[in-house]
Amino acid sequence: MPWKETRVMDERVRFIAAVQADPKGNFSRLCASFGISRAKGYKWVARYNELGPSGLADQKPVARSCPHRTPDKVVDGVIAMRKLHPFDGPKKLRARLLANGSKSVPAASTIGEILDRFGLIRPRRARVRVPPHSAPLAHASAPNDVWCVDFKGYFACGDKTICYPLTISDAASRFLIKCEALRGMTTAPVQVQFERAFHEFGLPRAIRSDNGSPFASKTLGGLSWLSAWWIQLGIVPERIEPGQPQQNGRHERMHKTLKEQTANPPAPTMEDQQRAFDRFRADYNEHRPHEALGMQTPSSHYEPSFRVMPATLHPPQYDSTLPCDSFMLRKTMSRGKRSASVFRPRSEGSPSGSKKSPTTSGSSITDRCSSATS
Repeated sequence: MPWKETRVMDERVRFIAAVQADPKGNFSRLCASFGISRAKGYKWVARYNELGPSGLADQKPVARSCPHRTPDKVVDGVIAMRKLHPFDGPKKLRARLLANGSKSVPAASTIGEILDRFGLIRPRRARVRVPPHSAPLAHASAPNDVWCVDFKGYFACGDKTICYPLTISDAASRFLIKCEALRGMTTAPVQVQFERAFHEFGLPRAIRSDNGSPFASKTLGGLSWLSAWWIQLGIVPERIEPGQPQQNGRHERMHKTLKEQTANPPAPTMEDQQRAFDRFRADYNEHRPHEALGMQTPSSHYEPSFRVMPATLHPPQYDSTLPCDSFMLRKTMSRGKRSASVFRPRSEGSPSGSKKSPTTSGSSITDRCSSATS
């Protein structure tokens, strides 16, 4: 005769049926006949009375308390900070909480779990990643070594006015020097913004830009009116390779954050858009922690340059100790066309150089040739 097979669920049903068949019977003897204790018997009877037949099934154990659970007050503080700064991730939110003097601040991973639990994380769009490029700005080790400049992609405000955001930042400290809403990409308004930046923060050693107007041109040396003006101020223009925006990657990454927080969607008017840029710049420099700076703010790392804006500009000076036939100087006319007149640098002891330049209608950009025979 085969062994009789039984299941735990069937035994519990039989036990409840026996209890209901003789509710005044000996409960201890009934539990002993099923091989369970009185406490276990009372447990299944109470579970059946509360939940019905489904209460007889095994349930997952649930802890009544969790010693390391994040307190509700801390969770509320994380959620409130996230609502104030919806574009900040767990690391930046933690830095902001510490800066505000919060005593109990969870780890960044715990903050991420809290945001995920309350549905405050937007999943990132999957993108194809390329291998990292070598750092082209490694020489920017101190403030004002290199400034980065570019136009953020233009867009239309609510009143259909086209906005061209001009941004200037310091490569070493990530300090956002200028963020201005312009109505075009011409030289005059850009030069005005640089003059204001130079008067307020001093002169950098170099300015890095792309190869577009008004930062560069297709004339001799790729110089434009703006970059020639930088040279007269003692600033070295640096241009990235065409089609290589990653060489100005620090500045381009800031543009991504700028677009998310100020132009999505754009403001109704240019004035409103400029106010949005001003709010972003103040928060970006003074309050928003930067991961590349050890979760510190750009303003805590930036210092104005000791090189002040000169009152007058001086033309480029060349080494007068070199032989007179080692190079030649020419003035360029409009559209980069070189003048026929050749100028020799003034040597020591001579009252003047060679023939004086005739006045041209073009620029005064000076072209130095490597050899007089070139």
